[in-house]
Amino acid sequence: MERLERRLGLLSALPIGILLLLSFVMPLLLVAGFAAMPQKVFELAHLPDFSSFAVIWEQGYYKSLLRSLGLAFLTTVILFLVSWPLAYGMAKVFGRFTLVITILVVLILFVSENIRLFGWSLSLMKGGLLEGYLRAWFGFSFETPLYDWPVIVFGMCYVYFPFMLFPLAQGISLVPDDARLAASDLGASPARILFEIEMPLAAPGIMVGCLLTFVLSAGAVAEAKLLGGRSVIVLTDDVESAFTFGQNWPLGSALSLTLIVIVALLALVPISRIDLDAIMGRKR
Repeated sequence: MERLERRLGLLSALPIGILLLLSFVMPLLLVAGFAAMPQKVFELAHLPDFSSFAVIWEQGYYKSLLRSLGLAFLTTVILFLVSWPLAYGMAKVFGRFTLVITILVVLILFVSENIRLFGWSLSLMKGGLLEGYLRAWFGFSFETPLYDWPVIVFGMCYVYFPFMLFPLAQGISLVPDDARLAASDLGASPARILFEIEMPLAAPGIMVGCLLTFVLSAGAVAEAKLLGGRSVIVLTDDVESAFTFGQNWPLGSALSLTLIVIVALLALVPISRIDLDAIMGRKR
């Protein structure tokens, strides 16, 4: 009977497996194939030479890679610190008001990311909405914060906030109230309860939120373009330039593959430790 159930499960998963193979694995294999081709070719009918990976180091593309990873890490840390109190309130304090907060946050996702970022660009630019009102009402102005890395981090925090908030709230909801109350009755300080009870038990949600935020931020495009202009070059800018203006598909593929491999390696250990059954509320 168990063998029959496994076969039925395999047959049921076969359609989605084929879909994932065609939509996810095949593009990655194509990118990997072009990454091994000589410079500035547009077909795979060549002997591989891996010269594009040498170009990444020789022409300094690794700097934009490190910049992307650094901005993604900083965004993840900031969003975790900002989202934890709100997620805790949604999971343990607010009760029915949690639904209102959830709807408000989800409504943000109904508006295109580019439109939201362009609205911030119009608001923060010199002579824009905020500076114009301040000059008209109070007689003073400020220099635009655009075109620098802090505003890019702000944009990524603004865009990817829901991807940190909801996994954190789900993870915190897994923490039993009895464990926290028992620790408090035994004389544990709030800080000790936080670091030794709540955060370890909420670790699956923390890992999911941090991984989602980091992966999305590392591959962010619109934030650096609309808020940073060309003053801050991230890896996605180099990838786009290689595929379009540079007409160098092997270089663009090599840059993309390098980011994919690094992010995958960084995410491998946390993913192996995530208990998805606990997050989804399923019993083993």
